[in-house]
Amino acid sequence: MVRATAGARPSRGLRVLLGAAAAVVALAGVRAVADIAGPAFLALVLTVAVSPLRVWLRRRGARTWVLVTVPLMTILLLLGALVGALVVSAAQLVTLLPTYAGRYQQLIGSITQQLAHLGVTQEQVRTMLSQLDLGSLIGLVQGFLGGLVGVGSAFVVIVLLVFGMSLDASPTHDAIRALVPARSDLVRALGDFARGTCNYLIVSTVFGLIVAVLDAVALWIMGVPLPVLWGLLAFITNYIPNIGFVVGLVPPTLLALLDSGPSTALAVVVVYSVLNFIIQSVIQPKFAGESAGLSTTITMLSLFVWAYVLGPIGAILAVPLSAFARALLIDADPATRWAVPLVSGHAPARR
Repeated sequence: MVRATAGARPSRGLRVLLGAAAAVVALAGVRAVADIAGPAFLALVLTVAVSPLRVWLRRRGARTWVLVTVPLMTILLLLGALVGALVVSAAQLVTLLPTYAGRYQQLIGSITQQLAHLGVTQEQVRTMLSQLDLGSLIGLVQGFLGGLVGVGSAFVVIVLLVFGMSLDASPTHDAIRALVPARSDLVRALGDFARGTCNYLIVSTVFGLIVAVLDAVALWIMGVPLPVLWGLLAFITNYIPNIGFVVGLVPPTLLALLDSGPSTALAVVVVYSVLNFIIQSVIQPKFAGESAGLSTTITMLSLFVWAYVLGPIGAILAVPLSAFARALLIDADPATRWAVPLVSGHAPARR
């Protein structure tokens, strides 16, 4: 038998396998404390998002209390306004939906007649529609919006975390800069993460606002109820990569179908599709660039993983969280930097 050389490193394949196993265990642990981890990650991303404002104030000689107060109040005002508007609009929706019970039954009867003309028996139709009623629709909408409004229930936790991170932001920044001689790779990776995340959040916010306003105005013109709520939903789902457009499209389309019929519902689909293609698929990527440093496949996997681990807030923060994981696990370690092309989807630059 050939003895293994003492101190020999395990093969790269074994290290990848062990790393994947450790990731599964870590994600399971994060999922077990999702009620704490979700607000903590949100507070971290919000603190990073306002870091350019803090740097701008610091360069102009602002005092310590200004460096803490101004970014903190900016976060609280924006977050409070968004959560408050979402809560009020969601409450209006829950009150409005039961008024469409009669219209819903008429719609089901019309669908039944159309299917009967296609040779589907009434018994088969009843079997297919047995699980569909307005109560289940209300429960589905409440569950989805409740996941978003749930951020508001953790508002106090988020405020405390953001306050603490705001206090520590400047000292932490100085401490990280002091690590440059000994940990230059780590400092560079964290800096790239912060810049990329800020760019991603700024671009997503600006174009999310544009899409939200245009969607809300279009829905108001078409007479769809609660256009402000659907505009807020379009703004929030703009942070969800790839499938956010579909998530923001379904609720107003269903409500338009109940309120005004198939023609208005089709118009909603057409308007949303045109706006999404022009703004989110053509214009926005040119400004966002490769700020997140993630390939399309990794972005999709990140969405599924973080949504499973943290729920709706994980879907919204999927890109920043995966970029943070890349910075710590890949970019900060020269031994794992070979994986950068696999994660970013781009071949390394030739020298």
